[in-house]
Amino acid sequence: MRTNANKAASEWHTISAMSPDERKQRYEETLSELASVLAGIEDSITAMATSCAVLYERIPAASWVGFYRVVGPRLLRIGPYQGGVGCLEIPFDRGVCGAAARERQTQLVSDVHAFPGHIACDAAARSEVVVPVSEPGGSLVAVLDVDSHELAAFGEIDREFLEKAVELIRPHLKSNTSAWLL
Repeated sequence: MRTNANKAASEWHTISAMSPDERKQRYEETLSELASVLAGIEDSITAMATSCAVLYERIPAASWVGFYRVVGPRLLRIGPYQGGVGCLEIPFDRGVCGAAARERQTQLVSDVHAFPGHIACDAAARSEVVVPVSEPGGSLVAVLDVDSHELAAFGEIDREFLEKAVELIRPHLKSNTSAWLL
């Protein structure tokens, strides 16, 4: 049985144009929801999986939301996600996710096909925003990747929102890479 909340969430992905104020309001509500569902969670995988589910349902035009976890020196491996199958591994020297991990800076890409070294995990993806995720001690543990099938789907409002979301998620993560210098 489909509830009104589920209906609203699925319709959210069909809205192609929202005013900046509507988007900001939606994102503030999403941050509150994310903080609520993560309260008391101390397991990294649970925190990442739950965050993906919330973000996927609430981000306009998102076709894929997920984490790529740091699993070795300069290597990312797919973690919890929502959407189609993603790339299984991404070295730090390839693609948008690799650039975010390597530079430890958010990557906001309006046209992924114009990005040097882009990896086409989803041939239909057109734009992307990737935020590096560090555990509370400062070690890089993952990147949060959000893709869209729309060209230039994300802007500064989305970047700021996702960076705030990562700050909410950070306290729930633990590094599994303490032996590696990244």
